[in-house]
Amino acid sequence: MINQASTVQTVGGRSPMPSPQLSHRHISHANPKDEGARIPAAPAAAPGSDVITDVVGNFGIWQLRTILIIFLCKIPAAWFMACIIFTAPELYPRTEFTCDTSYLNSSSSSNYSISDNQCYVLDDSSGSRSECEQFTYVSSFDSLIMQFNLVCLRDIFIAWTQYWHLFGVLVGGVMGTKMMLAISPRSTYCVGAIAQILCGVVTGYARDFSLHCAFRCLSAVCCAIMFTAGQAIFTDITAGMHRIGAIILYDTFWSIGVILLPTLSSFFSSWSLIYVGITFPTVMLIVLLYWTPDSPRWLLRHAIDHHSIDNVEQMVREGAEINDRCFKIPPDFRQQLEQLSERLKTAPAPAPWTQLWQGRRAKTHMVAAHLALAFFVINFMGMLLNIRSFGRDYLVPNTIAMGFSEIIGCFLALHFTLKHNKWKWQCAGTFNILAGMLGCMGWLFTGADSMNAELKVSLWMIIATIPKAAVSCAQSMLLACMNELVPANKKQLFVFSVITWARIWLLSAPFFNVLKRIDTALSLTSYSVFSILGGICTCLLLTPRTSTAPVVAQLEQEEQQDKKEQSPLNAPVWTIESDVHNTRL
Repeated sequence: MINQASTVQTVGGRSPMPSPQLSHRHISHANPKDEGARIPAAPAAAPGSDVITDVVGNFGIWQLRTILIIFLCKIPAAWFMACIIFTAPELYPRTEFTCDTSYLNSSSSSNYSISDNQCYVLDDSSGSRSECEQFTYVSSFDSLIMQFNLVCLRDIFIAWTQYWHLFGVLVGGVMGTKMMLAISPRSTYCVGAIAQILCGVVTGYARDFSLHCAFRCLSAVCCAIMFTAGQAIFTDITAGMHRIGAIILYDTFWSIGVILLPTLSSFFSSWSLIYVGITFPTVMLIVLLYWTPDSPRWLLRHAIDHHSIDNVEQMVREGAEINDRCFKIPPDFRQQLEQLSERLKTAPAPAPWTQLWQGRRAKTHMVAAHLALAFFVINFMGMLLNIRSFGRDYLVPNTIAMGFSEIIGCFLALHFTLKHNKWKWQCAGTFNILAGMLGCMGWLFTGADSMNAELKVSLWMIIATIPKAAVSCAQSMLLACMNELVPANKKQLFVFSVITWARIWLLSAPFFNVLKRIDTALSLTSYSVFSILGGICTCLLLTPRTSTAPVVAQLEQEEQQDKKEQSPLNAPVWTIESDVHNTRL
């Protein structure tokens, strides 16, 4: 920000009452003999600060309102990802589904028998067997499994539908980033919300399995576009540790969506209605866009006429008014916005991807960050879906427990970042290593058939929720703080590279749950090993001392300074030397 010095002239031996906007400006007197009595200039602005941050502040009511509105988009995103838990609950053979042999030759049907699991037709005369091709279902809930016959060996296609959802998240993240090169984040968010409503309804009523997978993928694309654009908005209007805290806590609303999903699903008796139920709350998000600002710096970077500057000026003035910081608006506010717009337009291009490997510890950080986030996102999504292996009767409490463990993990990440900023990576990594070791202890009681069923499930959940909290902690910290590992011109590309790489590997998460067919402990152990490996990679990260990462003590000092500026008791006072050396206000 460029601040021009203001000159205060004495009139009749008195200095005029200074305006609040001048509290941080360099004050000089017209009389040359008073040059030595000049008030010292205010401390330099923080790195990366500009007129927008100076006016609206790092955080306030305006930012809080925007963050809470944008955070809501994580709830339907969680519903679309985890709804498979309740749209495709496990069916029990013989009691809820049986093999229907009516498709066989009626004259020889008496020579056939059905296996106990209702999956095979046995030919008593030849001793051969074949897969059952037709089933009869007896269930009060019309599930996705019943619609597409996803029982027996076909249950692998449940993971296949989840694969297409995760593929949509990958494509949506890239598409949302590219869309924001030409469309503002707020408009991108709105496009994603409208498209999600349409795709979500079609997904629920598709009666062809391929069509269902295709629109489930498109619904995920829309969800990813929404939370990618939403994050671009709230990271632009916040600063310092408040921005890091907002990114860390972004996934808490994802977890709230996971917690609310069992209650929402209980109101519907069909998988199609569940999709409708998780789709239409997005209408509320479109309504709330009225109170959601756009990214001011994006608008300035793409400003083509004075109307764009007018929109940003009006937006920032509204934010300053809501945050009670109107006194921070300088007289030349419009000119400073125009100068900021020119600086943003002429900013140097980001460094190419090959330069991410150059620099001190650059290769270590590149490899460790890419591997760590890949391990964590596979674990984060896969372990939630893995609760289906603990039994259908315990889906509701297990889902809620997983959601709360994710929230605990996010707040642990915030605690490590605020209180142990220097060693936050090592804290999160060590936590994952220890939690992963605990998760591998499932082999101690997996074969205990005499153990009480509820006790066994409780033990499964204990050794699953602790690694889940650890993964949530490390993943949130990586998403919020990994840009500290590289210089400013490499941050954007580094974050994009790490997240995209991790989402590519995320596509494998649903298929690890197939390991439960061998043993429940095997699928859980695979995710626990990922926690250990991700923890080791996280411990290798170290924020450079030259990083511009915010320091907690400095931010607290700035916050106290802001409070002083807002208090009328701390209004700036100028003194001048009169002829009789008296001090006058």
